[in-house]
Amino acid sequence: MPDLENHDDIRDGVARLCAEFPDSYWRELDAERAYPTAFVKALTEAGYLSALIPEEYGGSGLPLSAAAVILEEIHRQGGNAGACHAQMYTMGTLLRHGSEAQKQQYLPQIADGSLRLQSFGVTEPTSGTDTSALRTTAVRDGDDFVVNGQKIWISRSEHSDLMILLCRTTPLDKVEKRTQGLSVLLVDMREAKENGLTIRPIRTMMNHATTELFFDNVRVPAKNLIGEEGKGFRYILSGMNAERILIAAECIGDAKWFIQRATAYANDRVVFGRPIGQNQGIQFPIAKAYARMRAAELMLHEAIAMYQADKNPGAEANMAKMLAAEASWEAAEACVQTHGGFGFAEEYDVERKFRETRLYQVAPISTNLILSYLAEHVLGMPRSY
Repeated sequence: MPDLENHDDIRDGVARLCAEFPDSYWRELDAERAYPTAFVKALTEAGYLSALIPEEYGGSGLPLSAAAVILEEIHRQGGNAGACHAQMYTMGTLLRHGSEAQKQQYLPQIADGSLRLQSFGVTEPTSGTDTSALRTTAVRDGDDFVVNGQKIWISRSEHSDLMILLCRTTPLDKVEKRTQGLSVLLVDMREAKENGLTIRPIRTMMNHATTELFFDNVRVPAKNLIGEEGKGFRYILSGMNAERILIAAECIGDAKWFIQRATAYANDRVVFGRPIGQNQGIQFPIAKAYARMRAAELMLHEAIAMYQADKNPGAEANMAKMLAAEASWEAAEACVQTHGGFGFAEEYDVERKFRETRLYQVAPISTNLILSYLAEHVLGMPRSY
């Protein structure tokens, strides 16, 4: 079983890079709802965002465990990889299912940062996580597909040059199963924004740069079809396990940040003539959060081991994501409670991280859907939805 600590050189390098972007940097961005352009640029130039791209296309060719360490360490240092983590798993669709011509054209530029692949167009207002019910269509017209429809909760769209777009190319009444007839297009957003694509930002409780997209007769060259037409649902699903694993790694990083901050404050804060960390009422929630974090971390290691052994880690990846998200939230609660009123003060950064880590209870998949998956596919219970 791989241990994430084995990538100590990567972890140390990421930590050094993050030291150049202290709490004040993230605090200012949060206040202004601004994108961390300088941070993403530094990660790109250091080669961390191209970790999973094979060396023949200009990347590092590292395993998923290395990518998990990169994202975990960013969060462990108090940053937020949500501004750029999609490149880690969205480019996998292109890498696994794209043509050699597509990979030669795009992957080297993604690796060196001259092209940004941060946008993943799947979710829609009427379908949510019911991906097979999406309504965005792409109709073939000569050498192009003409795209019409709407997407929501599509993060980083304003800061991405390319988008992986899932759309329906065969009408529902023409397929036997709803999962059929869906295709993946690689959309050049620079061109699309000039020809029918509208991007509308959505303000949320954290600084996440998420948007709503409207496609009005957007033309996408047919050569940008990834894989075979009609098989896009399978292509998207194949990248979901990596997504779950990498998000779980971020949650582990958050949990470690909260536990470290809570422990340090508990040791330093003196009330009634003694450090508050001497009180079991303070100790126990932090210790419990640590135990939960370590248990989730072990499940994450198991999921990575299966993924890297080319086994199906569906259950393990989902459990890792769920357990890590719950562990980070428990650690966040303990951290706020330990800090008392100061936990709500911006200058301590606890409230910012508190808001950021709450997202992973519902995204990229909610806890309830993970439980439904486990009940059906692991325990053999009837499908509940």
